[in-house]
Amino acid sequence: MKLKLGIPKGSLQEASLGLFRRAGYEITVHPRSYFPASDDEEMECMLIRAQEMARYVEDGILDCGLTGRDWVLENQADVAAIADLIYAKQTLGRVRWVLAVPERSPFQNVKELEGKIIATELVKVTERYLGERGVKAKVEFSWGATEVKPPVLADAIVEVTETGSSLRANGLRILETVLESNPQFIANHTAWQDPWKRSKMETIVMLLRGAIEAAGKVGLMLNVRRADLVAVLAVLPALKRPTVSNLSDPEWVAVNTVIEEKTVREIIPRLKAANAQGIVEYPLNKIVV
Repeated sequence: MKLKLGIPKGSLQEASLGLFRRAGYEITVHPRSYFPASDDEEMECMLIRAQEMARYVEDGILDCGLTGRDWVLENQADVAAIADLIYAKQTLGRVRWVLAVPERSPFQNVKELEGKIIATELVKVTERYLGERGVKAKVEFSWGATEVKPPVLADAIVEVTETGSSLRANGLRILETVLESNPQFIANHTAWQDPWKRSKMETIVMLLRGAIEAAGKVGLMLNVRRADLVAVLAVLPALKRPTVSNLSDPEWVAVNTVIEEKTVREIIPRLKAANAQGIVEYPLNKIVV
């Protein structure tokens, strides 16, 4: 038996493959092939655009896959949302679909777009958003390059952004956030009820979450005299609590902890000043909590 897994093709592809790699799965994409090779013989992978993933999972063509919450909502897909995985193309955060207009546009809120044209890939979600606010506007599907359409081809757009830099570069300003989204691990309902497939999916999700949890963190090991232990522990911000272990010399202990990588350059000198010795920094692939 094999688990049929969908990998998002496009903007999330490299971030997703990197996440799987840190989780312990080597998935290799071959040029001109939509069927990546996996070092897990129980897993069969397929590259699918995130926009279409939920539909293929709902239909059972795939057992499970990674796609954005936005595309699940856009397709109104009947799938099991197994886990939110908070990572994006550039950051480890959520993305936003925003309503944006040209900088010099007179529009200040969604109500003022009554009867206007809005271009977006996220048509159904946008239509529902407008309907909930009692606004009637023409929502046109955009095949791409949505940022360049206002003001000539559309009055406003609904576009996805992580940082807002692309919108600013195209002379646009944000009026409102339409939807916050993040990648989700979704499953076909029938596949989720299969004990073997469910167990396999739960393992994958656990390891992916562990890889996300480890991002931006490192491990620290050090030795310290018992007399200096309190001073050393006061320096360490731990994931939970540092692990303190006895050494063969009863006057010494070993300390092991996890910290944010960006704080290491400040903490190591302070540890040294507190009489810690043998300080070792090491990378982390996964933290399973």
